[in-house]
Amino acid sequence: MAKIKKIVKSIKIDADKCNGCRACEVACAGFHATPKYSICNPARARIKVVTYRRKDIWFPVFAGEYTPAGCVGRDSYIIDGKEYADCDLCRASCPTRDRFKEPDSGLPLRCDMCESDPPLPEPMCVSICINNVLTYVEKEEEVEEEENVSDMEIGLRALANTHGMDKLLETVARMIEKD
Repeated sequence: MAKIKKIVKSIKIDADKCNGCRACEVACAGFHATPKYSICNPARARIKVVTYRRKDIWFPVFAGEYTPAGCVGRDSYIIDGKEYADCDLCRASCPTRDRFKEPDSGLPLRCDMCESDPPLPEPMCVSICINNVLTYVEKEEEVEEEENVSDMEIGLRALANTHGMDKLLETVARMIEKD
Protein backbone atom coordinates (compact mmCIF):
# COMPACT_ATOMS: atom_id res chain seq x y z
CA MET A 1 0.00 0.00 0.00
CA ALA A 2 1.10 3.54 -0.67
CA LYS A 3 1.93 6.08 2.00
CA ILE A 4 -0.23 9.21 2.04
CA LYS A 5 -0.22 12.41 4.09
CA LYS A 6 -3.24 12.63 6.31
CA ILE A 7 -4.46 14.87 9.10
CA VAL A 8 -4.58 12.64 12.16
CA LYS A 9 -7.01 13.80 14.85
CA SER A 10 -6.53 12.77 18.43
CA ILE A 11 -7.45 13.75 21.94
CA LYS A 12 -4.70 14.03 24.50
CA ILE A 13 -5.65 13.10 28.06
CA ASP A 14 -4.15 14.59 31.22
CA ALA A 15 -5.74 12.23 33.75
CA ASP A 16 -4.17 13.99 36.72
CA LYS A 17 -6.57 16.92 36.12
CA CYS A 18 -9.73 14.79 35.90
CA ASN A 19 -12.17 15.18 38.80
CA GLY A 20 -14.72 12.68 37.49
CA CYS A 21 -17.47 15.20 36.64
CA ARG A 22 -18.38 13.11 33.55
CA ALA A 23 -19.48 16.16 31.57
CA CYS A 24 -17.57 14.61 28.64
CA GLU A 25 -19.80 11.51 28.75
CA VAL A 26 -22.98 13.62 28.86
CA ALA A 27 -21.88 15.88 25.99
CA CYS A 28 -20.90 12.90 23.84
CA ALA A 29 -24.15 11.04 24.51
CA GLY A 30 -26.23 14.12 23.66
CA PHE A 31 -24.29 14.83 20.47
CA HIS A 32 -24.72 11.24 19.24
CA ALA A 33 -28.45 11.02 20.09
CA THR A 34 -30.94 10.90 17.22
CA PRO A 35 -31.98 13.67 16.77
CA LYS A 36 -28.99 15.48 18.30
CA TYR A 37 -29.40 16.43 21.99
CA SER A 38 -32.88 14.88 22.17
CA ILE A 39 -31.87 12.47 24.93
CA CYS A 40 -28.85 11.91 27.13
CA ASN A 41 -27.98 8.28 27.82
CA PRO A 42 -24.31 8.03 28.93
CA ALA A 43 -24.35 4.33 27.99
CA ARG A 44 -24.26 5.54 24.36
CA ALA A 45 -21.22 7.80 24.92
CA ARG A 46 -18.01 7.11 23.04
CA ILE A 47 -16.02 8.19 26.09
CA LYS A 48 -16.19 6.61 29.54
CA VAL A 49 -14.58 7.78 32.73
CA VAL A 50 -12.94 4.88 34.54
CA THR A 51 -13.22 5.43 38.26
CA TYR A 52 -11.75 4.04 41.44
CA ARG A 53 -13.48 6.29 43.95
CA ARG A 54 -11.73 4.88 47.03
CA LYS A 55 -8.37 5.85 45.56
CA ASP A 56 -9.67 9.08 43.96
CA ILE A 57 -8.72 7.92 40.45
CA TRP A 58 -10.55 9.17 37.35
CA PHE A 59 -9.38 8.31 33.84
CA PRO A 60 -11.23 9.11 30.56
CA VAL A 61 -11.04 6.37 27.89
CA PHE A 62 -12.29 6.75 24.29
CA ALA A 63 -13.96 4.05 22.20
CA GLY A 64 -11.61 2.58 19.62
CA GLU A 65 -12.04 0.04 16.87
CA TYR A 66 -14.09 -3.14 17.14
CA THR A 67 -12.21 -6.37 17.77
CA PRO A 68 -13.94 -9.74 17.31
CA ALA A 69 -12.17 -11.39 20.27
CA GLY A 70 -11.34 -10.47 23.82
CA CYS A 71 -7.71 -10.46 24.83
CA VAL A 72 -6.20 -13.16 27.01
CA GLY A 73 -4.10 -10.86 29.17
CA ARG A 74 -5.57 -9.63 32.42
CA ASP A 75 -2.57 -7.75 33.75
CA SER A 76 -2.53 -4.59 35.78
CA TYR A 77 -0.38 -1.51 35.34
CA ILE A 78 0.86 1.07 37.79
CA ILE A 79 1.03 4.58 36.36
CA ASP A 80 2.15 7.39 38.68
CA GLY A 81 1.38 5.22 41.68
CA LYS A 82 -2.15 4.40 40.48
CA GLU A 83 -3.09 0.83 39.54
CA TYR A 84 -5.14 0.10 36.40
CA ALA A 85 -6.37 -3.18 34.90
CA ASP A 86 -5.94 -4.05 31.20
CA CYS A 87 -9.61 -3.63 30.39
CA ASP A 88 -9.78 -0.25 32.13
CA LEU A 89 -7.34 1.34 29.70
CA CYS A 90 -8.46 -0.62 26.63
CA ARG A 91 -10.23 1.36 23.91
CA ALA A 92 -11.53 -1.65 21.95
CA SER A 93 -15.14 -2.67 21.66
CA CYS A 94 -14.95 -6.42 22.20
CA PRO A 95 -17.27 -9.35 22.97
CA THR A 96 -16.02 -9.74 26.56
CA ARG A 97 -17.39 -6.44 27.90
CA ASP A 98 -20.16 -3.95 27.24
CA ARG A 99 -18.27 -0.69 27.81
CA PHE A 100 -18.34 0.53 24.19
CA LYS A 101 -21.47 -1.11 22.84
CA GLU A 102 -24.76 0.52 21.92
CA PRO A 103 -27.04 -0.57 24.80
CA ASP A 104 -30.11 -1.46 22.70
CA SER A 105 -28.55 -3.22 19.71
CA GLY A 106 -25.20 -4.33 21.14
CA LEU A 107 -23.42 -2.85 18.12
CA PRO A 108 -19.92 -1.50 18.74
CA LEU A 109 -19.37 2.22 19.29
CA ARG A 110 -16.23 4.13 18.35
CA CYS A 111 -15.14 7.73 18.75
CA ASP A 112 -15.67 9.68 15.53
CA MET A 113 -14.31 13.00 16.91
CA CYS A 114 -17.88 14.39 16.64
CA GLU A 115 -17.73 14.64 12.87
CA SER A 116 -20.67 16.63 11.59
CA ASP A 117 -21.76 19.00 8.85
CA PRO A 118 -20.81 21.78 9.41
CA PRO A 119 -17.73 20.49 11.25
CA LEU A 120 -17.20 21.40 14.89
CA PRO A 121 -13.93 23.16 15.81
CA GLU A 122 -13.24 20.36 18.34
CA PRO A 123 -15.10 17.30 19.70
CA MET A 124 -17.88 17.99 22.22
CA CYS A 125 -16.04 16.28 25.09
CA VAL A 126 -13.06 18.60 24.65
CA SER A 127 -15.17 21.76 24.44
CA ILE A 128 -17.19 20.87 27.57
CA CYS A 129 -14.22 19.83 29.77
CA ILE A 130 -13.76 22.59 32.35
CA ASN A 131 -10.52 21.23 33.82
CA ASN A 132 -8.65 20.97 30.49
CA VAL A 133 -8.24 17.23 30.93
CA LEU A 134 -8.91 16.72 27.22
CA THR A 135 -6.98 18.53 24.49
CA TYR A 136 -7.81 18.23 20.78
CA VAL A 137 -4.74 17.71 18.57
CA GLU A 138 -4.49 17.68 14.77
CA LYS A 139 -1.21 16.79 13.09
CA GLU A 140 -0.18 15.80 9.61
CA GLU A 141 1.41 12.36 9.39
CA GLU A 142 2.48 10.01 6.66
CA VAL A 143 0.40 6.87 7.05
CA GLU A 144 -0.38 3.73 5.11
CA GLU A 145 -3.43 4.11 2.92
CA GLU A 146 -6.17 2.19 4.68
CA GLU A 147 -9.26 0.40 3.49
CA ASN A 148 -12.37 2.48 4.07
CA VAL A 149 -14.76 0.38 6.18
CA SER A 150 -18.18 1.82 6.92
CA ASP A 151 -19.82 1.82 10.34
CA MET A 152 -22.55 -0.42 8.89
CA GLU A 153 -20.01 -3.02 7.81
CA ILE A 154 -18.37 -2.94 11.23
CA GLY A 155 -21.78 -3.39 12.87
CA LEU A 156 -22.76 -6.24 10.56
CA ARG A 157 -19.44 -7.99 11.22
CA ALA A 158 -20.05 -7.66 14.95
CA LEU A 159 -23.56 -9.14 14.61
CA ALA A 160 -22.24 -11.98 12.43
CA ASN A 161 -19.51 -12.76 14.96
CA THR A 162 -22.03 -12.77 17.82
CA HIS A 163 -24.96 -14.61 16.20
CA GLY A 164 -23.42 -16.30 13.16
CA MET A 165 -23.56 -15.35 9.50
CA ASP A 166 -26.41 -17.78 8.73
CA LYS A 167 -28.64 -16.24 11.42
CA LEU A 168 -27.79 -12.72 10.18
CA LEU A 169 -28.63 -13.63 6.57
CA GLU A 170 -31.89 -15.32 7.62
CA THR A 171 -32.93 -12.20 9.52
CA VAL A 172 -32.08 -9.89 6.60
CA ALA A 173 -34.00 -12.17 4.19
CA ARG A 174 -37.03 -12.10 6.53
CA MET A 175 -36.84 -8.30 6.68
CA ILE A 176 -36.72 -8.05 2.87
CA GLU A 177 -39.80 -10.32 2.57
CA LYS A 178 -41.77 -8.06 4.93
CA ASP A 179 -41.06 -4.97 2.79
